[in-house]
Amino acid sequence: MPKDYKLPSFLVVDLKNRLKTLSGQVNGIIKMLETGKDPQQISIQFKSLDKGMQKAHYVLLDEVYRKALAMGIVKAVDACPGDCGQEEKIDFLKSEFPNFGLGEVAKYLKEIQSIEERLSQLNDNI
Repeated sequence: MPKDYKLPSFLVVDLKNRLKTLSGQVNGIIKMLETGKDPQQISIQFKSLDKGMQKAHYVLLDEVYRKALAMGIVKAVDACPGDCGQEEKIDFLKSEFPNFGLGEVAKYLKEIQSIEERLSQLNDNI
């Protein structure tokens, strides 16, 4: 991911809204503690808060990893002259990219970065 990469504005708005909601939940938990609410109710709110935070984090990671993988695939396609030895893997990543879950995106991101490095070395030697 380039250092100057900026999150798209729609994602920034989404994440800010999620965090504002979570902030309201934190304030609600504080009030529950101050008023001596049932610990089980407080625990439910903590679980809800945790789930919301995890979802917001997932949305961020999904955007960043997908963008990085897409950029890596484009670079690999551009760097492979057609006989680079990585054509099948690049074609697979390119065709299956829309179907990858976040865990797969992270895995294939590492793989495409490795392919990019090999292609860079190959092209440097030409």
